[in-house]
Amino acid sequence: METNILEVESFIQHSEERRSSAFGLEVKRYLERYPETQYVDVLLTDLNGCFRGKRIPVSGLHKLDKGCYFPASVFAMDILGNVVEETGLGQALGEPDRTCIPVPGTLTPSAAEPQTIAQLLLTMLDEDGTPFDVEPRNVVNRLWQQLRSRGLFPVVAVEMEFYLLDKQRDADGYLQPPCAPGTQDRNTQSQVYSVDNLNHFARVLNDIDELARLQLIPADGAVAEASPGQFEINLNHTDNVLDACDDALALKRLVRVVAEKHDMHATFMAKPYEEHAGSGMHIHISLVDSQRHNVLADDNGEDSALLKRALAGMIDLMPASMTLLAPNVNSWRRFQPGMYVPTQASWGHNNRTVALRIPCGDRNNHRVEYRVAGADANPYLVMAAILAGILHGLDNTLPLPSRVEGNGLEQEGVPFPIRQSDALSTFASHQTLREQLGERFSHVWLACKNDELTQFERLITDTEIDWMLKNA
Repeated sequence: METNILEVESFIQHSEERRSSAFGLEVKRYLERYPETQYVDVLLTDLNGCFRGKRIPVSGLHKLDKGCYFPASVFAMDILGNVVEETGLGQALGEPDRTCIPVPGTLTPSAAEPQTIAQLLLTMLDEDGTPFDVEPRNVVNRLWQQLRSRGLFPVVAVEMEFYLLDKQRDADGYLQPPCAPGTQDRNTQSQVYSVDNLNHFARVLNDIDELARLQLIPADGAVAEASPGQFEINLNHTDNVLDACDDALALKRLVRVVAEKHDMHATFMAKPYEEHAGSGMHIHISLVDSQRHNVLADDNGEDSALLKRALAGMIDLMPASMTLLAPNVNSWRRFQPGMYVPTQASWGHNNRTVALRIPCGDRNNHRVEYRVAGADANPYLVMAAILAGILHGLDNTLPLPSRVEGNGLEQEGVPFPIRQSDALSTFASHQTLREQLGERFSHVWLACKNDELTQFERLITDTEIDWMLKNA
């Protein structure tokens, strides 16, 4: 037993030494390229996909090889940044700190001041040195490793929609799109895929593209959507699931910063306008084996048996996963007929009206586009829901509904919960999904989201007051 303990301690020591050496080299190379760096933003990503952290002088960067400390309650915050005590990670435990270590390869220039400010992503460890199981990044990593251990390697790409907004509200206090530079027209962005409309906002989009390259974010340009001021940016396919999620969140932060520099706001809110489509987060995923063969297609390039099992698993878990895919009160405004969003769990080929779309492509590019999540969702948790669904399908013999032909919004499918309270209840009662995500994570998620919903339902809206004054 003593020998085993010594071997484990030696392994941990050598692992820490390798990590320290690799991080030191990363810092050295970065400062050679950006010698004017003065500060570093060290960042954790909370349950809602918001960055939490602090800014330190660059002189303290080298010390981070041994880690730094943040309270575990960073992962027990509601959308406003308040710690939810029902999670059990707050004052009941004495607000304990946990060690946080750098994520390799994430030391990049900040979008705010690229030459003088850097940013670095951290990940949290538990008391025993294992990954802290409430951190969303660690939740998806555990599921990713389960697939990898079976010889299945996901290849993923994230697409995100967002709106550019005027900083000034309209006369009624509502959000409004910005005027195209040099015009007084707020509705120039009105044709999907219009290249000319992209030209109206070329400067802000070019700055986003330039800074994305600086931060090594593999963005693939912008697409104009049908609504005024709405755009979509796609990230390239990668076989590193964590990189894909890291890049998606870094891109959201970058877009907001660039918009501010151009005297605009950018929002990834799921449904900022009543009359226009909401913003989604679509994730493309395929699976390859150790020889890089796409296992979602058979030898003829058709749907493989493995793909059908994966589809069945994702559809079966989708209702319980909705709290992760639509995590906020506003998220549910997006699920309306005629708003380019699926309203039930379904699948089909080359069909944008379904939840799981098999896009056009050859055998090597046979994949699934998961079209349900809002742009306000946490990419780590959306990816976790997808991987959990695939694992669920591989481990169980589940019925696969018939594929949808035609308009899936007008056909029967597996229904979603239609309210946030229903989604939380469905998640709470679904033991399989909770076990896959981890019981402690699931407990903390439910505590935070139930608390947010309770806060919202206490609010008295202007609409209620108007209705009641006229009719009560």
